[in-house]
Amino acid sequence: MFPIPSNKNGSPYRLRLLHTVEKTIATYQMFQPGDAVLVGVSGGPDSVALLHALIILAPKFPLHIGIAHLNHSLRGKDSDHDAQFVKSLAKQLNLSIFQKKIDVRKYQDNNGGSLEEVARDLRNAFYHKVAEKKGFSTIALGHQADDNAELILLYICRGSGALGATGISPVREVSGKVKKIVRPLIRVGRSEIMGFLEQNRLPYVSDESNKDLTFLRNRIRHQLIPNLKSSYNPKIIDALNRFGLILSAEEEWAEVVIDSVFKKTILAKQDDLMILSAKRIAELHIAAQRRIIRKGIETVKGDLRRIQYSHIEAIVRLLKKGPMNGTLDLPDRIRILRGYERLLISKEKDDLRKFKTGFGIVLSFEYKMLSPGSLFIKEADISIKFSEIEAEDLTNVRKTGGSVVFMDKDKLSFPLTIRNVKPGDRFTPLGMTGTQKVKSFFINNKVPRPKRWVCPIMLSREKIMWVVGHRIDESVKVMPSTRRVLKAELFLA
Repeated sequence: MFPIPSNKNGSPYRLRLLHTVEKTIATYQMFQPGDAVLVGVSGGPDSVALLHALIILAPKFPLHIGIAHLNHSLRGKDSDHDAQFVKSLAKQLNLSIFQKKIDVRKYQDNNGGSLEEVARDLRNAFYHKVAEKKGFSTIALGHQADDNAELILLYICRGSGALGATGISPVREVSGKVKKIVRPLIRVGRSEIMGFLEQNRLPYVSDESNKDLTFLRNRIRHQLIPNLKSSYNPKIIDALNRFGLILSAEEEWAEVVIDSVFKKTILAKQDDLMILSAKRIAELHIAAQRRIIRKGIETVKGDLRRIQYSHIEAIVRLLKKGPMNGTLDLPDRIRILRGYERLLISKEKDDLRKFKTGFGIVLSFEYKMLSPGSLFIKEADISIKFSEIEAEDLTNVRKTGGSVVFMDKDKLSFPLTIRNVKPGDRFTPLGMTGTQKVKSFFINNKVPRPKRWVCPIMLSREKIMWVVGHRIDESVKVMPSTRRVLKAELFLA
């Protein structure tokens, strides 16, 4: 076993962190005596602190501990160094370690999705596979209080409902050999973790990508929260975590209340089909209507991933204003059908929001921008911010063409349409004469195939003005005669 360093007064690890972790474990009944716990360790400060805390507390339960580490190959030699660090740590602590290396970026190119989401899904799948194969009943992850506050703010920024703003669950029950996923550090702040590591001279590795401000999560961490702390509430992390706790308790209560109401609206149920009474739903308060619709979709779909507020509101409008045989197609093959007094929710065999191209089956999306502002594009996992500036305030037009572009606003007309590319799309790339197929533009600029059909295209009056993240159209370039400029900024979510 790795020797436990002592602090100045000679008592090992006697910090508030251990007390908080132990209390959190007890409050949420995270472990049972004899549990085998697989700890996900990236090598960063949070997972390293979690591992050491559980080692110290293990005899109280008792626990059998193992380590899992997935090398995402996202940072080249740095990723390999992290993997070697975790391997050495496991050896020092005399713990079993299970490691795997995977090319997440290559997987994303072949299968689509946002990089962050793909990395998370592959990591979770790896943890579950190891746990099931090696007999671990519980998976422990290093999410902490600051992570929770950041996630709550992220959902608020995106306009999430109460369920999204509840934050990270301390315990998530799962089916199968793995019984639960736990987060023992969820009530511990980042500063406390860093103090714990520093005082006890515990090494860890740092991921520089956590400082990349193109990601919304990092901008919340490094810009928004520090501003909230300095200008509004120095204890904003505590306030947000308390907000999440309150919402979580109220969501649990509301779920119990709505369950009996939901059962009364069910007319029929099969594996991939549920029929609800449109009349009974329409008689309820709007809050109950939304919850019942969400519950119906979740029952058929299995989860609520990619189901947004706009989808639920569209179903509410369908119930109120018809037509009596109207249909709506939602993500992940979910179809909604209004059949007079019945609301049918079904999961179809083929994805209803996909269409065939020369590159296979791709997801279709389209958004409207009525005026300058911000737009989150879920399918591409990006945000675009539009703002108007005066031509004399323009200082760096050379940035045009990438994640920041400037266009002559008087040559544009709102509403703007943001959609993915379609076969036959053409535009005139900045600096060229004559039109070019967007497909040819992608090929010439070596854009990977899976990314071409989820790349947003901005149109004005049905004409392509910007291939988002790449090039604007020649017709909207800023000229000496330009008076008003539309600035567009692309951010990764």
